[in-house]
Amino acid sequence: MWLGVFGQLTPSIRNVSLRLGVFGGTFDPPHRGHLAVARAARRSLTLDRVVLMVANDPWKKSPGRAITPAPDRLAMVQALVHGEDGLEASDAEIRRGGASYTVVTLRELAAANAGAELFLIIGRDLVDDFSSWYESVEIGRLATIVVVDRPGYVTDPQRDWKMLIVDPIDVSSTELRDAVRTGRDVSTNVPSAVCDVIRARGLYEAVPTP
Repeated sequence: MWLGVFGQLTPSIRNVSLRLGVFGGTFDPPHRGHLAVARAARRSLTLDRVVLMVANDPWKKSPGRAITPAPDRLAMVQALVHGEDGLEASDAEIRRGGASYTVVTLRELAAANAGAELFLIIGRDLVDDFSSWYESVEIGRLATIVVVDRPGYVTDPQRDWKMLIVDPIDVSSTELRDAVRTGRDVSTNVPSAVCDVIRARGLYEAVPTP
């Protein structure tokens, strides 16, 4: 399992023709919807890798609710992508510490992978708030932004971003946290390997919904 895109790169990662997808998130917990997006992005965009980048401190979310410790979220993402060709978990933002800023991650990726083409994968629900991201203009310079279309949203034709259509999976991490807390079954939307991590670490047993 490749856990870091900086400092301990495999030879193939240094290929200057690398097409690298970056799918960042809190992943609290990761679910089949995340997996579907990562698979679709790799296939549709002919990416060599899709890195699921686990945020250390998701600064836009952490003021509003308790966030599961980063090592636990990383362990769940590792379980999610285990055995998935071309999908990898990264602890780069965790090792960097502090608030997780996408622009910093992309800069470090670009520096570590000279000549690589970067693709930042975000959900359609994040588009309207994107301008509030730290150095959002620079993010657009560093990577091609790929928007995962979602039901109920209207695409902004003025943005020169790629659209990725994924079969909708009606699931949210918020709902899953509440389901685990109240003892309901989540196996339909959470792969068994991730469920094993949740049970082994006793996650979400007292996590309130926002």
